[in-house]
Amino acid sequence: MPSVFTRYQKFVVAVLAFLQFTIILDFMIISPLGALLLRDLNITTRQFGLVVSAYAFSAGASGLLAAGFADKFDRKRLLLFFYAGFMLGTLLCGVAGSYAFLLGARIVTGVFGGVVGSVSMAIIADLFPLALRGRVMGTIQTSFAASQVMGLPLGVFLSNHWGWHAPFIMILAVGVPVGLVIAARMQPIVEHLKVPSTKDPVQHLVATVSQGRYVRTFLATMMLATGGFMLMPFGSAFTVNNLGIPLEKLPWIYMGTGAVTLFAGPLLGKLADTIGKYKVFVIGSVLGAAIVAIYCNLGRSSLATVLAINAVLFVAITCRMITASALISAVPDLQDRGAFMAVNTSLQQFSGGLASSVAGLIVVQASDGRIQRYDLLGWVVVGAMMLMVALMYPINRAVMRKASLAAAAGTKPQPPSAVAAAE
Repeated sequence: MPSVFTRYQKFVVAVLAFLQFTIILDFMIISPLGALLLRDLNITTRQFGLVVSAYAFSAGASGLLAAGFADKFDRKRLLLFFYAGFMLGTLLCGVAGSYAFLLGARIVTGVFGGVVGSVSMAIIADLFPLALRGRVMGTIQTSFAASQVMGLPLGVFLSNHWGWHAPFIMILAVGVPVGLVIAARMQPIVEHLKVPSTKDPVQHLVATVSQGRYVRTFLATMMLATGGFMLMPFGSAFTVNNLGIPLEKLPWIYMGTGAVTLFAGPLLGKLADTIGKYKVFVIGSVLGAAIVAIYCNLGRSSLATVLAINAVLFVAITCRMITASALISAVPDLQDRGAFMAVNTSLQQFSGGLASSVAGLIVVQASDGRIQRYDLLGWVVVGAMMLMVALMYPINRAVMRKASLAAAAGTKPQPPSAVAAAE
């Protein structure tokens, strides 16, 4: 089994990480543009909230619709098709002149951008053995950190000087060339098409979502997203109003945690491949739960304290995401990977939105701006993290058995019946 990437594998990891960077940045840039959009488009906070959520819900819906077709085409062509649509949606955002136009543009962007992530995950599972997948996920996860360290500050800078359209034009300017490079250099990915399959798209989708081992994994994915998305919506308000960190110093926290995660991601991925993905997942979960319990019960704190706690928390969250993603990518059979990843990504989007809504029901904002019951929210997140440790255990065992079967057969993929029997 190879322990290092080939030159072509490095290329694939790099371009997939950059695609994720553009998609994450496009999603995250809306929030800091809120003040400009409210003023320039003369919209209400409710309308702005719809602009933010339109992307997530359209992305989740498109993933489900595309799931039945995801294993019927060359994955490279599928990736390029949806990334081209994502670029089109970004262009529409960059030229939008009204609220209705921008809302429609965000829906278009979500419809296409939401599928890019699932196709990327299927490509990773196709091209990289499980023994290297922790390293791959660790590198891909750096795209989240890079968006915080480089993308968001640059996007805010451009919007302050040239208006809220500028960040979308920036994403378009850096995204299109990478799409052209993928079209020119990435090889077709068609191995899954060689596996006999007579199911039409609807039957394929139904068969995928009805398999017990897939359903267990979908539930774990939803719980994973729930734990992460609950703290995010009110994190900045809690930091400013409860911890006493001035608003103008928030970028230092985002950039600091992003910089730490940028370096930690690849190291955590390598560690997961070396000592075991589930072991590292448990370590990240226990550490994350401890930090959440401390953070959500903090009072007035110094910038250094908040920065340090956030850095450790983000490392723990990244640790969980890398290892969980690597294990989950090994669950589906070759002929089901596209559909499985599409459904999995959609459920992640929906559960993230649901988690944010539930968080809004738990916490309340006092008249002085302080966020109340954030400690209760923290304990809910701790419970979700510990539950995930239990949910990932049978998934890890099934993946290890599947890997053993493949190794015993000379690395040839086992038919679904053999895998199901082993589980």
